[in-house]
Amino acid sequence: MIRHHRKQRFFAEINITPFTDVILVLLIIFMVAAPIIYQSNIKIKLPKSRAAAPQEVGRQLQTVITVTTEGMVYLNEKLVTQAELKTKIVKMHEDEPGLSVYLRADQQTRFKDVVEVLDLLTELGISKLDIMAVHTE
Repeated sequence: MIRHHRKQRFFAEINITPFTDVILVLLIIFMVAAPIIYQSNIKIKLPKSRAAAPQEVGRQLQTVITVTTEGMVYLNEKLVTQAELKTKIVKMHEDEPGLSVYLRADQQTRFKDVVEVLDLLTELGISKLDIMAVHTE
């Protein structure tokens, strides 16, 4: 018996369809989850305003100062004293002269606590300041 050996060519092809499906699903999950990621752990009730601009989804907030009803001040989710707030804002302002600050305060917060933060920001020369509120129709 004579065997004829034919050289068989091995044809290997990578099928990327399942990989593409997984990547697209992950992309959709991250797109849906991205606006939720920024939601603050500090529970405050923002005041309502008809003139407030509706918040843009996915907007990057650079510097957020939160004042709670107890008068505690948070800088980007971290509890700080007035002295620490001043030091950190000065450093941030030196690093980025056009620093934008977003002030969040509970609707039951004493006005005195909010004014102290506003005075500090004015003293440091922060001119880009937004006060956050809930948009109502």
